[in-house]
Amino acid sequence: MTFTYQKSLEMFKRASKVIPTGIYGHLGPAEGCFIPSNAYPFFSERAKGAYFWDVDGNKFIDYMCAYGPNILGYNDEDVDAAALKQAALGNCVTSPSSKMVELAELMVDTVAMADWAFFAKNGGDVTSLAVMVARAATGRKKVILIKGGYHGVAPWTQKLGYPAITEEDVANNIYVDWNRYDQVEKIVKENPGEIACFMATPYHHPVFEDNELPKDDYWQKVRKLCTDNGIVLAIDDVRCGFRLDIEGSDHYFGFKADLMCFCKAIANGWNISALCGTDALEDAISSVMYTGSYWLSAVPIAASIECIKKLKKIDAPKLAQSLGKKLTDGLVKIGKSHGFDLVVTGVPSMWYMRIANDDSMILHQEWVAECVKRGAFFVNHHNQFINCALTEDDIKLTYDIADEAFKVVKNRHPEIE
Repeated sequence: MTFTYQKSLEMFKRASKVIPTGIYGHLGPAEGCFIPSNAYPFFSERAKGAYFWDVDGNKFIDYMCAYGPNILGYNDEDVDAAALKQAALGNCVTSPSSKMVELAELMVDTVAMADWAFFAKNGGDVTSLAVMVARAATGRKKVILIKGGYHGVAPWTQKLGYPAITEEDVANNIYVDWNRYDQVEKIVKENPGEIACFMATPYHHPVFEDNELPKDDYWQKVRKLCTDNGIVLAIDDVRCGFRLDIEGSDHYFGFKADLMCFCKAIANGWNISALCGTDALEDAISSVMYTGSYWLSAVPIAASIECIKKLKKIDAPKLAQSLGKKLTDGLVKIGKSHGFDLVVTGVPSMWYMRIANDDSMILHQEWVAECVKRGAFFVNHHNQFINCALTEDDIKLTYDIADEAFKVVKNRHPEIE
């Protein structure tokens, strides 16, 4: 039995009449690369633990975790109870809740490099703030970024030639290849006293490409270069944060960032993000005008406090890494039994995978689609995510689904040996 999506399709037709593209952004069929689109659900009805149900009643083991925010399992009872308790007291109030102080203290106590924390809503809020802080601290304009890196959707993060992006938006961006310290060093030498910030994710996790860990001494050399030249080292830990190391992904790779951007996993789906920084940059961030109507709302702050405490208690990164390795090792083995070379890269808690038998990715798109239609929600272009509610039984069910999906694709492509 494979899933059908009649109600999702009907809802999408309704949505297309009143919402641009029906579902805009990365959760929609276009940006989400739903290929073929009829293999995927468009709208959900509810979620719990490692699963969500679509409007047609189909049940999916969710390996996208809402593109990362689900770390403890959907509707975690402890986190949601903390949020609802705070909601009864107050959410958006003229004076911020004292819970903000408690969360800042918790972040400073948890994140190894942090001396302070600043809260916003989306990951892009704090990556943009990180660049502003670096410029305020240094009086410089230029920023070094990694080709293929992703830091949100603000104009400065996008590419010239994209709709609505002007030359001025990206004029101060300089791009280098990942893991090429020599390129970073060359740019710094060619722009003496002009680089405000080097920003990158802890390891390279672009779309449609194998993920790549840093070389053994890459971050240590970049750290020294930035220190020697007065450049702020900002790490975008929005996606990796608390999935590699509860103390931050810079700590995982053995260096210390000046600024760290967090979002996704810090509140298990409640809408909050954080920028953490060192004492040396506190005056700079204090000088920047940056705020939002809902940035200090107390409900997600309360949720974040409970989420981080629980992540620490269960050692979530270790658990997620273990579950991810078990899952991916099994998927690779099952694929091999059918003649498919499933390549897994990145870290097990948020891995990227592709079938390497075919450079066009058609085989991989077909296999992912067949998995989705049977109840294992993967995507074909982006890293996947593990959440800590995943069980051994869930993994076994995923193996069964993956095995059946490989059989279907193999029958469709008898040329695969």
